[in-house]
Amino acid sequence: MAKGHRSQIKRERNAQKDTRPSAKLSYARVSVQKACFVLDAIRGKDVQTALGILEYNPRYASSLVKKLLESAIANAENNNGMNKDNLYVAACYADKGPTMKRVHPRAQGRAYRIEKRMSHITVVLDEKK
Repeated sequence: MAKGHRSQIKRERNAQKDTRPSAKLSYARVSVQKACFVLDAIRGKDVQTALGILEYNPRYASSLVKKLLESAIANAENNNGMNKDNLYVAACYADKGPTMKRVHPRAQGRAYRIEKRMSHITVVLDEKK
């Protein structure tokens, strides 16, 4: 059992919260493996370079991540008052989402399962020191 009053517990929990600007895309219709190829390419880069990489990356996930990165940049400017030129991609990751299960008919009355995977993609920015 937690000690202290409920408001005190909430205050302590919110003090530990990450204040870096971020953006999250839930239920993206792309698998985690395919999203990670794109996320690995931009991790640690400054936002201008990351946007350039995403612009010319031929993968489908790059268009999703590009919109997400632009949203994170807008969050940093509007909510945190950060300068766009000093931002870089501090962390970006894809978590497993729910899987849609579909059936594909096969020969002799059999049915094969097709799994359409989803992911939750998160981009976290930070300012250069």
